[in-house]
Amino acid sequence: MAGSPMEARSPVCRGFLCRRWGTSFMKSIRWQIVVAALLAIRAAAPASGARRFAIDGSGAVGDGKTMNTAAIQALIDKVSKEGGGTLVVPSGTFLTGALFFKQGVNLYIEKGGTLKGSVEQNDYPQVHTRWEGIEQMWTSALLNFTDMTGVNVGGEGTVDGSGDQWLQRSGFGRGGRGGRGTPGAPGAQGPPPAPPPAEGRGAMPPGPRFGRPRLICFQNCKRVRLTGLRLKEQAVWCLHILYSENVTVDTVDIRADHNIPSSDGIDIDSCRKVRVRNVDIDVNDDCISIKSGKDEEGLRINRPSENIVIENSRFHYGHGGVAMGSETSGGIRNVITRNCVSDADNWAPIRFKTQPSRGAVVENITYENMVLKDTRQAFEFNMEWRMVRPAPPAKVLPIVRNVTIRNITGTVKSVGMMHGLKDSPIENVKFVKCDITADRGFRMENARKVDLSGLKLTVKDGDPVTKKNVE
Repeated sequence: MAGSPMEARSPVCRGFLCRRWGTSFMKSIRWQIVVAALLAIRAAAPASGARRFAIDGSGAVGDGKTMNTAAIQALIDKVSKEGGGTLVVPSGTFLTGALFFKQGVNLYIEKGGTLKGSVEQNDYPQVHTRWEGIEQMWTSALLNFTDMTGVNVGGEGTVDGSGDQWLQRSGFGRGGRGGRGTPGAPGAQGPPPAPPPAEGRGAMPPGPRFGRPRLICFQNCKRVRLTGLRLKEQAVWCLHILYSENVTVDTVDIRADHNIPSSDGIDIDSCRKVRVRNVDIDVNDDCISIKSGKDEEGLRINRPSENIVIENSRFHYGHGGVAMGSETSGGIRNVITRNCVSDADNWAPIRFKTQPSRGAVVENITYENMVLKDTRQAFEFNMEWRMVRPAPPAKVLPIVRNVTIRNITGTVKSVGMMHGLKDSPIENVKFVKCDITADRGFRMENARKVDLSGLKLTVKDGDPVTKKNVE
């Protein structure tokens, strides 16, 4: 968050890692590799070049009523075929269904320009993707970038998922987190009337539609840069970064109504070398969630999320600030969250969530230099999160270990919870220079090697810390 009070205190990455080398779990040669990786997270996509193609010059109409899917997709196809360039969205509101970008085609949305998503289910064909940790045929995003290298998306304009309008339609969100509802209704499970193939849509053959559309998905991409845009009213997850590497998200504003289910801000899903900075998020689920697949399939695919930096950002309402999980089966490691502010009613700015069926390891996680302003909790570690119809436990239970929480200050309703598994306790958590004022204390169960010496608690009601099976 450029210009914020936290910015002046922002440590340089190199200095931070040098100071961290002294701790016991970072002495291995592995961390020399991590240093190089984190310093290299710049994700510099190539410049978009002089070739610019305004969509209104190819038949798109910015009146907020005309459906522009075919015109915009035809321009994407043409620009890619002719060697690449940048699509420009000028001032106006351009209504569209799913768009599928191709190699060499970047996107720039000018100030006053908006790409606005349709609320017709048939405008979002099925694609092969991962949804909530499982690879499957699922509803496409509004903007789809797949198998691309060197992607630049930016501008001063807006991408609007029309989630507030989806919310008003019958069947929205009735049957599940992915938006399954009344057959034939927007977001419904079961096949609505199959549309004819749309010219220029770039879609897969029509079939059953299962869920509401994500706003933007980068899948199997390298060297991605997303900057400056306002992303709003996603119908479900906003920015899904999947199986990608060398990604930068910078100076992006994300907003969704607080009654839109599963409206995560950013989901980083089995990715490497990701930097998120200067973002401002207010949504109805986790502001940022780091994921890596779910249960048996996630263990088989075994693609971690690793070498991630989140910094200089602000999190307003949301179920979490920066959350590890709950889909953790590919592992999560080497994540730094620093110099961030969380406002009132954020549920848990520092959050870990998994289940016994997930397996894998979440390790080497650091949160530092954060201010909490009347959030519901400060910390939530829950290895039995949301145990609704749970899958059988993994052969090797999930592990959460090597967590550093440094210089976290502020006021909260509850310090929070640390709940490990009896046969896999949370391990090696260290609090350093933390000062929290709370109405209620810290509940801890099934943890070991937890250093609370650097956690100062001022608690209004009850004991500051209660422990069960904690070393």
